[in-house]
Amino acid sequence: MNSLLLIEQSLNGLQLGVQLFLMAAGLTLVFGIMNLINLTHGSLFMIGAFVAAAVLARSGSFVLALVVAVPATALAGALLEAVVLRRFYHRGHLDQVLVTFGLILVINELVRMVWGAVPVPMALPPLLSGAVNVLGVSYPSFRLAILVVGVIVALALYFVVAHTRIGMWVRAGASNRAMASAMGVNVELIFLLVFAAGAALAGLAGIMAGPISAVQVGMGEPILILALVVTVIGGIGSIKGAFIASLLIGVVDTFGRVLLPPALGSMIIFMMMAAILAFRPRGLFPVHG
Repeated sequence: MNSLLLIEQSLNGLQLGVQLFLMAAGLTLVFGIMNLINLTHGSLFMIGAFVAAAVLARSGSFVLALVVAVPATALAGALLEAVVLRRFYHRGHLDQVLVTFGLILVINELVRMVWGAVPVPMALPPLLSGAVNVLGVSYPSFRLAILVVGVIVALALYFVVAHTRIGMWVRAGASNRAMASAMGVNVELIFLLVFAAGAALAGLAGIMAGPISAVQVGMGEPILILALVVTVIGGIGSIKGAFIASLLIGVVDTFGRVLLPPALGSMIIFMMMAAILAFRPRGLFPVHG
């Protein structure tokens, strides 16, 4: 591998990692704080991409598509939490897996009824359709934009969770729901907002993935599996862990697929997960010790 290919694949790995982080951040928040296994996160990723593609097709504006699709996905997530998933907080994880898996099938069919079974095209924003020179490599501007957006989101999330009153309420509700309620914290509202924020992040990840992959029914399932791996490796509930694990998986997966035989390359991240969990059963950055 020459130096230019090394740089290009490193950037590809970081871009994939940041995209995974946008997906995994909401997943780890919901899992870690609300103790809910939410497999519909991949469906929210898909909804964000479809809404953005529809708005983009009608308006021609990627910014407008972003402005409409992110809140729309947050609203879809809030409705999902309020109507169905709230009733499963005190149920076992098996019940949560079964109900969210059923919801995946329902949402896939609803999306197919609205947009059809054929993949929907989503154009790159004109401003980011070119390439820039990075250390001698001509690299797509849009992929660099994904990197920048992911880093900004990571910093904002860390600040909100660790250094704001809302973050304190969220951590209090997660640690002891009854005590937090007794202290006047509206835990149900906090959990609803956390779920909506996680859905918005999944929608943002879907919008960013739309122009570089097919916007189609079921597009969220493959990345959901990778996001679950990120959540487990990083430590459930840890934003820092999700960010570092996302970058690690993005780089390892990219180089694994380039340097290793296809069968081994597609397994490398799962082998890495098994190796990490053998020594760190609670992940790299467990929230509770």
